[in-house]
Amino acid sequence: MTRVEIPFEKFSTPVFKSWGSDWFLLTSGSFKTGKFNTMTVAWGSFGVMWQKPFAMVVVRPSRHTYGFMEKFDTFTLCAFPSELKKVLSFCGVKSGKDVDKIKETGITPITSLKIEAPGFDEAELIIECRKNYSDDFRPKNFLDPAIEGNYPGKDYHRIYFGEIIAINGVKKYLDEK
Repeated sequence: MTRVEIPFEKFSTPVFKSWGSDWFLLTSGSFKTGKFNTMTVAWGSFGVMWQKPFAMVVVRPSRHTYGFMEKFDTFTLCAFPSELKKVLSFCGVKSGKDVDKIKETGITPITSLKIEAPGFDEAELIIECRKNYSDDFRPKNFLDPAIEGNYPGKDYHRIYFGEIIAINGVKKYLDEK
């Protein structure tokens, strides 16, 4: 896949479609040591916080990736072409505790440009992030009581803000205006 480095101010994606139906692979750990895990995420955001570009993701403590997010300082978000949607589906329902997702899906981890966490060769977009904030959802702070319905097991997500360090992707993610 031929990707180009995309300046933050030129990054463009239909955010509701990207998060809501296309999804991302969230990967944390170390490419160099081979200790990393990936999982599909469909809840998150992009924006500016503390005068820095950020990606925000949430991970439940019950997920295998949670331990990697806690231990390592960096993570990537990778978007894939639609023909690889089955990879994202697989990585969203299988746990890295039980199965080697990389082997089972055939995707290829690659070195990121600026951080320790890997990206994937088949990705059409790789967003490299360094964690700069985390906190847990607190049910007493839910202003809409319906939110609690997302947590029948009381396994509230941890929120991670990551400063976007680098973005590389195919031209469709580059606003050339």
